[in-house]
Amino acid sequence: MPEALLGRTGLRVNKDGFGALPVQRASKEDAVVLLRKALDGGINFFDTARGYTDSEEKLGAAIGGRRNDFVLASKTHAKKGEDLWKDLETSLKNLKTSHIDIYQFHNPPFCPKPNDGTGLYEAALKAREQGKIRFISITNHRLAVAREAIDSGLYDTLQFPFNYLSDEKEQAMVRYCEEKNIGFICMKALSGGLITDVAASRAWLGDFKGAVPIWGIQRESELDALFAAQRGNTVLSAEQRRRIEADRAELAGNFCRACDYCQPCPAEIKISTCARMFLLLRRMPPGQFLTEDFKKEMARIEDCIHCNHCKDNCPYGLDTPALLEKNLGDYRKFLAELPA
Repeated sequence: MPEALLGRTGLRVNKDGFGALPVQRASKEDAVVLLRKALDGGINFFDTARGYTDSEEKLGAAIGGRRNDFVLASKTHAKKGEDLWKDLETSLKNLKTSHIDIYQFHNPPFCPKPNDGTGLYEAALKAREQGKIRFISITNHRLAVAREAIDSGLYDTLQFPFNYLSDEKEQAMVRYCEEKNIGFICMKALSGGLITDVAASRAWLGDFKGAVPIWGIQRESELDALFAAQRGNTVLSAEQRRRIEADRAELAGNFCRACDYCQPCPAEIKISTCARMFLLLRRMPPGQFLTEDFKKEMARIEDCIHCNHCKDNCPYGLDTPALLEKNLGDYRKFLAELPA
């Protein structure tokens, strides 16, 4: 399998990392089988987070006893140094390990720095001194925060959404990481499921030699599809280039990236699904979205209280309530036009 160097960390990992957010939706038994199969298949980089419910526990149960065989990344949502310590100790226990290789501040709205009053960076430094973490890192969805993190020189890796829908500014940021010798970890390599061609996505990302995607994997069929893509062509074909251009034309601009930073919704609307239903109906087999349960979920949009929590917390600046209403209208039109 092709490998990549995560910048100045010196960590050499398989070019395809395992994003362990989705395993929180799998049973423990299925998650253990999946994670072990991934490791046995050559994947040696696993990314999880304290905020992913029981993802860390499942990862620890599955492969914690093989700690020397893989590079491990996790994250903390802590806003204060003392809370980072609590998260870190819980993560170490869940993951059945004495140390985490890459410990990341999880999408903070600012760039943590020494003496900023939060104590976050100081706590991370202390944890590194104690050998509980090896590298201090950050994830984000905000381009300005990501650029500040790169410029600061304080971070060993950056994790950011990146795929062939990314614009020129985001592509330049990845090149900038390479220039600064900062490891770049790609989240959302399939744009939350809107990109359906794994092989094309991998081949496009291959042009960014220091970029390591972490594929969100929940099912064995998804892992098998990734393994199949690894055996295929690593250079974009003419057909794949046409597919990418078509996807860019269709998906550019005002669409939900399914990052879920709009949650929790007081009206219990599943925003990351409902706000992109227009695309899901047309890019995936639509039958799964036409059940009575999905009709009820979409109807919840009418219960929106317009608190603007979603709009205020969207890192992409979307007018989420308006996007939800637009998708509900389209959904009902789609239902009305179905054959009797």
